[in-house]
Amino acid sequence: MDKKKVLVAERISDKGVAKLQENPNLDVTVNFEIPREELMKIIGDYDALIVRSVTKVNEELYDAAKNLKVVGRAGNGVDNIDIEGATKRGIIVVNTPEANVISAAEHTIGLMLASCRNTVRAMEMLRKGVWDRKNLKGIELYHKTLGIIGLGRIGTLVANRMHAFDMRVIAYDPYIPDSRFQRLGVEKCETLDDLLKQSDIITIHTPKTEETINMLTAKEWAKCKKGVRVVNCARGGLYNEQDLAEAVRQGIVASVGLDVVVDEPKPISPLIQMPQCVVTPHLGASTYEAQDKVGLSIAEEVINVLEGKMVPNAVNLPAISATELEDLRGYLKLGVTLGKLYYQLRKDAVDKVEVTYEGEAVNQETTLITRAVLQGLLKPVLRERVNMVNAELAADTRGITVTESKVKGEGRMNRVSIAFKAGDKTFTAAGVVTPDNQPHITEIQGYRFDVVPAPFMIVARNDDKPGMIGQIGTLLGAGHVNIATMQVARKKEEGAAMMVLTVDSNVEKNTLDILRNLDGIVDAKMVLL
Repeated sequence: MDKKKVLVAERISDKGVAKLQENPNLDVTVNFEIPREELMKIIGDYDALIVRSVTKVNEELYDAAKNLKVVGRAGNGVDNIDIEGATKRGIIVVNTPEANVISAAEHTIGLMLASCRNTVRAMEMLRKGVWDRKNLKGIELYHKTLGIIGLGRIGTLVANRMHAFDMRVIAYDPYIPDSRFQRLGVEKCETLDDLLKQSDIITIHTPKTEETINMLTAKEWAKCKKGVRVVNCARGGLYNEQDLAEAVRQGIVASVGLDVVVDEPKPISPLIQMPQCVVTPHLGASTYEAQDKVGLSIAEEVINVLEGKMVPNAVNLPAISATELEDLRGYLKLGVTLGKLYYQLRKDAVDKVEVTYEGEAVNQETTLITRAVLQGLLKPVLRERVNMVNAELAADTRGITVTESKVKGEGRMNRVSIAFKAGDKTFTAAGVVTPDNQPHITEIQGYRFDVVPAPFMIVARNDDKPGMIGQIGTLLGAGHVNIATMQVARKKEEGAAMMVLTVDSNVEKNTLDILRNLDGIVDAKMVLL
C-alpha cells in the first residue's frame, strides 16, 4: 500500500510530529517555514496539509493540490482557510477547538485580573525606580457583574471559574438554549444591550464572522456603565479598536485586557500604547500543555481522515462530539450501504431522495446520516471525490432533491428507510442499527430481510417456485463461489421472490450471466460494498 503523504507547513509540538512519524502508513515532511512559492510547487504530491494561522489555504492552493484530502488547522480559528473551496472538492478541514480552551480561559482571567489591578503599570513604574501606589487603585471582582458574550467552550470555562470569585455572571448568546444557561448558573440576556447595561466587566468569546466583526462600536460603548472593564482573548476586530480607544480616553472604559488585535502579527492598534491597556501577543494557547494537546490532536485528526474514519472536529461537517460520533458509526455505515444499493441494482438517473427516520433513529444526527446515503449513492458513478463533506453539494449540483422526515411515536421500530425516485419510478431500501452498532439491511424494494452487509453480495429476483435455491447454490458451487449466508423474501400474492446472498469473493461475469439465464431467474446483480 502506498504511503499517504503529509506536509507539516507550520510549527506544531514535537509530540504531534512524532505521532505522525510513528505511523507506518504515512510519509511525513516537516518544513515549518516553507516559502509560498515552494509550497505551491510541491503541494500536488500531498494528501494532507497541516498549518496554523499564517499559511493561506485558498483557491490558488486548492487548484495545485490535486491529491489533497485533508487540511489540519493546529488551533481553533480557520480564518486563513477557504472552507467553501475545500467543501466543493471534498477536502475535509479539521481543527483542534478543544485543545487550547483551558489555556485560553485561564489567560482571559489573567488579563482580567491584571487590567483590573493595574499590574503591568505598577511593574513598569517599579522598573523606573518609582514606588507610588496612589494612581494604581484597582477593583475587586467580588460581587461584580461579569458579562460574557458567547457562551461556547471557552465562555463556559470562564463562567465556571468566575463563580469561584463570587461574581454575578450574565451572558448573551442567541444560539445557546435556555437549559444550558440554567445548568451553568448563568443569567441569560435576551439582547446584547441588556448585557452592556449591566456589566462591570465584559469578555467576548465568539468566532470571527460577518456577524461579529466590529460587534462593539462607539454606539455600544455608550450604553455601558461608566468605568466598565473589557477583555478580549478571542479574535482581533470583535471590538472596534479605534472606538474602544476613544471610549478609554473618555473614561467610559476604565481598563482593557487584550490578547488579540487587528492586523496581527504587525498590529497598529492605538490600544497598545495606552497605559490603561494590558496587551499580549496572542498568548491564549501559548502553554506547554496546550501546545502538546494541539499538536497531538491535529495529528490524530489527520490520521483518522486519511484512514477513512469520521472525525468529530471536521469544520465543514455538522458539529458532533466524539461520544455522539461513536454512537453514530453504525448509522453512517448503514446510510452508505443503502445508498450504494441503488445504482448497482437500478440504472435510472435519480432526481429525488426521500429519507425517513423512525424510532431511536430520529434522535441521531440525521443530517450526517443523509449525507452518508448520498455519498453511497453518488460515489460509484462520479469521477470526482464524493464524501461526507461534499455529498450534499454534489447532489444539489446534479438536480437531486433531498428530503428528510422523522416519524416519532411509542413502539416505532428503529429504522432508516429511503425512497430513490427517478421520474415515475421508485426504488426503496431500509435498514436498522442493532444495539451493538451493527447495520442490517431489512428491506429492498418491498422484500423483507435481515441481512448484515458484506463486501460481496448477490441480489437476485426470481419466480416463487420450488427448486430455485438449489439451482443457485449448485451453480455458484460449480463456479467456486462460497456462499456465506442466504436469505429469501417472498411476495406470495405476486408469485415473486428475492434472494440476498453474501459470498466470500467477487463473482465472475460469465457465472452471473449463467445465473441470469436459469429458468425462473428474473434478474441477478452483483453488489459490491
